[in-house]
Amino acid sequence: MSEKKIMLGNEAIARGAYEAGVKVSAAYPGTPSTEISENIVKYPEIYCEWSPNEKVAMEVATGASISGVRAMASMKHVGFNVAADPMYTAAYIGAHGGLVAVVADDPGMYSSQNEQDTRQICRAAQVPVLEPSDSQEAKDFMKLAFELSEKYDTPMVLRTTTRLAHSQGVVTLEERVVLEDKPYERNIAKNVMMPGNAIKRHIFVEERLNRMAKDANTLKVAKEGISKDIPLNRMEINDTKIGFITSGIPYTYVKEACPEASVLKLGLIHPLPKDLILDFASKVDTLYVFEELEPVIEEQVRAWGIECIGKEIFTVQGEYSANMIRKAVLKQDLNLNEPTQVAGRPPLLCPGCPHRSVYSILKKLKIHAAGDIGCYTLGAVAPLSVVDTTICMGASISSLHGMEKARGKEYIKNWVAVIGDSTFMHTGINSLMNMVYNQGTGTVIILDNSTTGMTGHQDHAATGKTLMGETVPAINIYHLCKSLGIEHVTEIDAFDTTGLEKLIKEEVQRDAISVIITKAPCVLLKEVSFPNVCKPLPDKCKKCGKCLQPGCPALTKNADSTITIDQTMCNGCGLCRQMCPFDAIEEVARS
Repeated sequence: MSEKKIMLGNEAIARGAYEAGVKVSAAYPGTPSTEISENIVKYPEIYCEWSPNEKVAMEVATGASISGVRAMASMKHVGFNVAADPMYTAAYIGAHGGLVAVVADDPGMYSSQNEQDTRQICRAAQVPVLEPSDSQEAKDFMKLAFELSEKYDTPMVLRTTTRLAHSQGVVTLEERVVLEDKPYERNIAKNVMMPGNAIKRHIFVEERLNRMAKDANTLKVAKEGISKDIPLNRMEINDTKIGFITSGIPYTYVKEACPEASVLKLGLIHPLPKDLILDFASKVDTLYVFEELEPVIEEQVRAWGIECIGKEIFTVQGEYSANMIRKAVLKQDLNLNEPTQVAGRPPLLCPGCPHRSVYSILKKLKIHAAGDIGCYTLGAVAPLSVVDTTICMGASISSLHGMEKARGKEYIKNWVAVIGDSTFMHTGINSLMNMVYNQGTGTVIILDNSTTGMTGHQDHAATGKTLMGETVPAINIYHLCKSLGIEHVTEIDAFDTTGLEKLIKEEVQRDAISVIITKAPCVLLKEVSFPNVCKPLPDKCKKCGKCLQPGCPALTKNADSTITIDQTMCNGCGLCRQMCPFDAIEEVARS
């Protein structure tokens, strides 16, 4: 009997890659996709890496595929934008060894700066898309993706969402498929995408999608424990008064809210099975298209002249739910009581976070910060409130450069760009290079906390350790900046508030590029320990509140305006002690 195991969706995807015989996996960490690679690394048969960004990851996987092995790249939806450049061309090249990109969308924007729909990019790139509905399908569809990739000579996208990635389900485990590496085939016409070759390959891509669309009406997927394969796109005919076309996690909401309704469950969501959809629509009285985010399926269904109900009653924003169907379709009065009003708890930097120290100085100096993507984006919220912009990975440096070119050198003397070490390695290097090349001025602060903090402490090129645990030479950010020809590059302890204040004052006044690298490890790293904690001295306290200004959650203001420091939360960074002008806080050994 096959072994069964409860798995996260991301864990099941990793298992599917293992069972499919994948040999190469590349990724950049990004919630909600991060755990895919963190689980793949548990399988020694697969080479896996953290690439500096998603573009590189997609190129690594494409190169491995061209060489004749099964390969994959994993990323979140905004990372797919970065990977789009190689993906659009990989669609023309195709796949020698199976090539799959796993892309995790984030309906509801739980950890993202936008709510884009990956399916739209895949349609534009002419790349087929599979979408599972649970952990078992996540594993099964991952294996199928590689089979389809090789069958149709195409890269594939496996689309997931936050809910699927982080939900658990029972998964039946199977053995790994042992595949011989395909012999490398030198094929200039197929693999070198200069215009003369690309024109011919574009014709192939159109023919391939038409062939897949036709086959999609009958494609099947192998299911462990079932006597025969089942359709990838399948009709579940029950009560025909109501019919739903749906896919992914929304399928589970349909089954919960309307268990008696007829359903066309789509596993392949691009290209769509036209004949199957026409057949299903003819069988039901009222047809609903229930899909999260954009009306990708709905617009195609309407284009075929099929009447349906979709976004006029279902939102294009956020996550869906079973209650949405009950309310919009079944017209049920849910009688939901008004939720209890709970005090807002906005996200905060951790106690002892080195970013808080840097932002405290910027706030004191009344300096604006062009921000970037990472934990340090929280510098935008009260009480620090110094980050004025956040666009995408690496954009802090570029946007500061744009401000300087638009408004002049004097304008940006009360501005800096802030960027984390991992984000700097991702796309910040190019932005800094652009400042140098185009003779910009401005101060860039690289917040080096020795990790990719926001996604769960993954390593990167400047930490000296790979995803597979190998110790390697770490990229030296200081020397990297100097190699670009930047004269004024300074490293400083992030908690040296006196030195940092002096340094920032000096650097923002320069008519040149300057880089400040603030160094202090993330307080949550396993190897970081804090022997001391901070303790208030009420007799010395003048109740000025300056220690509270950085917003450390370990500090609480008492009724008499003195403070209490929670010893279980305090990491002994000493920032509050430095902020106090009356020596009313001391550091003591942790008991």
